[in-house]
Amino acid sequence: MSETDQDMRADAPFPRIGRVGLDGLVVSFGETLSEPANRAALAFRAAVERATPEGVEESTTSLVSTFLRFDAFRIEAEDLRAEIQTLLDSCDWYAADLPEGRRLWRIPTVYGTDLAPQLAEAAEAAGLTEAAAARQIASSRVRVQTIGFAPGQPYLGELPEAWDIPRQTALTDRVPIGALTVAIRQLVLFSVTTPTGWRHIGQTAFRLFRPDADTPFVLRPGDEVIFEATDRETYERLREDGPDGGAQSEVIR
Repeated sequence: MSETDQDMRADAPFPRIGRVGLDGLVVSFGETLSEPANRAALAFRAAVERATPEGVEESTTSLVSTFLRFDAFRIEAEDLRAEIQTLLDSCDWYAADLPEGRRLWRIPTVYGTDLAPQLAEAAEAAGLTEAAAARQIASSRVRVQTIGFAPGQPYLGELPEAWDIPRQTALTDRVPIGALTVAIRQLVLFSVTTPTGWRHIGQTAFRLFRPDADTPFVLRPGDEVIFEATDRETYERLREDGPDGGAQSEVIR
């Protein structure tokens, strides 16, 4: 068994490097989501981007992994793997600083009402009153852990343990753009209109995906968000004020 094959075994220690197809490597920092594993994936990708290893053409992160796509005509997979292993061994990535240039977003959000009709259901599942649930979410500062499922759509977390609630067993037929949903200690802010198994607890006027803009995806992995509570009247006004929907951001220092 080759060294690469050994690293792909399910019982191999973390972090570990695996092969994905003919032109991919994946560096995994955990089996399940945790703050340190997500931190490590984000920090390691930033380090790879700075190091610019020969042949690496693209990098991205999932919740707990960094994926690298390389040009197999320029570099052998084992040679790149050795270079990536050296970088991996150079630092405790679980305690590494998060990438520079991240932003803190404050996004006005209506909790409950007919705009977000599953707040009461989600609050009951979390063992909270509806008011307490809204206050807790609105005061939580959560990290964009990854972008996925739909263009520019963030998975954010982690929330307090009370929010380790399951997804629904049946799908909600439709949530609108800007819907804030919850499950498994995470929030998802929807960039498109779609069915979902996540409970719809808040509604924003924020547009995540802007295909005609220079930066089509507004939020980036590592950014942080506070979904500040607002009222229905303010929300209706913010809908008319442009795609930011009243959101403001600042660089995290």
